[in-house]
Amino acid sequence: MSELTSKQIRERFLQFFQKRGHAVIPSASLVPENDNSVLFNTAGMQPLVPYLLGEPHPHGKRLVNIQKCVRTQDIEEVGDATHDTFFEMMGNWSLGDYFKKEAIEWSYEFLTSKEGLGLNSRRLYITCFEGDENAPRDEESAQVWREIFEKNNISGERVYFLPAENNWWSVGDSGPCGPDTEMFYDTTGELNFGMTKEEFIRVADEQKVVEIWNDVFMEYEKKDGKVVSKLKQKNVDTGAGLERVLMVVQGKNNIFDTDLFQPIISVIREMSRMPLDTRGERIVADHLRTAVFIIADGVVPKNTDRGYVLRRLIRRSMFSTSEKKFTENNIRKIVEAVLKTYEDVYKNLTTQKEKIISEIVKESEKFEKTITDGLKQFEKISENDISGIDAFNLFSTYGFPIEMTEELAKEKNISVDISGFKKEFKKHQELSRASAEEKFH
Repeated sequence: MSELTSKQIRERFLQFFQKRGHAVIPSASLVPENDNSVLFNTAGMQPLVPYLLGEPHPHGKRLVNIQKCVRTQDIEEVGDATHDTFFEMMGNWSLGDYFKKEAIEWSYEFLTSKEGLGLNSRRLYITCFEGDENAPRDEESAQVWREIFEKNNISGERVYFLPAENNWWSVGDSGPCGPDTEMFYDTTGELNFGMTKEEFIRVADEQKVVEIWNDVFMEYEKKDGKVVSKLKQKNVDTGAGLERVLMVVQGKNNIFDTDLFQPIISVIREMSRMPLDTRGERIVADHLRTAVFIIADGVVPKNTDRGYVLRRLIRRSMFSTSEKKFTENNIRKIVEAVLKTYEDVYKNLTTQKEKIISEIVKESEKFEKTITDGLKQFEKISENDISGIDAFNLFSTYGFPIEMTEELAKEKNISVDISGFKKEFKKHQELSRASAEEKFH
């Protein structure tokens, strides 16, 4: 099935669940409308929290969509086989309707059938929640999986119980949550006969098996970090990251060799003034792709909150180039490659092309003006370890993302006081908010 494109996978996913009674709903903006606790939507379920808590949805109890998401907690990992900062989450939901059996069976059917992706079922491995003080061991999900494998003559140990850090999902410290079952795919084609739990954990760490699907069974509510009660209804929140799914469907060993990234990376490689190593070109492609989507949803670079995330992405991508800068022509070509990749999916990107280019150009010019002086300042203070205050001054005065200071420090074999930096940054945020509130009194 390696001939399937990202466009075809999106279409198949929506059609598959539409045939099974799910209403197709559009992606929400990356910027949450009614949730100030997060900067961006990081999962498909976030815009649906009121309905997961029991409020009736206007389109019914079965929903499906593909949600734009941004996550930056793993930004240091971008450049490896599977991590990115923007992704599309294919998701289907049951709001108090079907539960574990139907969700698991449909997940398996979409992944392995001709109607879906046609993946090799013998390359699938499964994890389930092992249980703790909040909820019991999820034997029900495990048994559904065992029956599926037995029915399809798939031998070997394939279902493993893992703790909450692996198989319990919640959007934050408060809200709907529950155990999940995750589906992993063997990207090597060499692990078809089952393995022990210890072997599975090892190959997962080596990214030889990659998580491609997650069924969350939301029947609990968390408040202030603690599970306090069961929800009014049992919900299913299914998620499959398009980039990782596409990677395994197209037979690649990383997300950057798929049709979502290759057109962007090809343009980067053509730019003779931007010779990069593999990790560098992946960072530039990922970070600028994310910047395009963030700007299109109304965010501009700033030193706080969403604007800081955007600024950090643009500057980090610049720092990954050999010359530590972009030309306006570089930016225009990369943005156009992103727009071309998504022109049939997200119309608002094309209509905001010039605004997107303008914001990235302005930010890159600001950074270019300060980076030379910043590098001089870094040399002055880098005879010893970098204090939190010095790291913050590099950020606030010279626009250095903390990752850049860490990287430069690593080259000199000195350390950076990250906790000290975070304290100074928090003070800065509190002062900025107080100042903003004062303006409106």
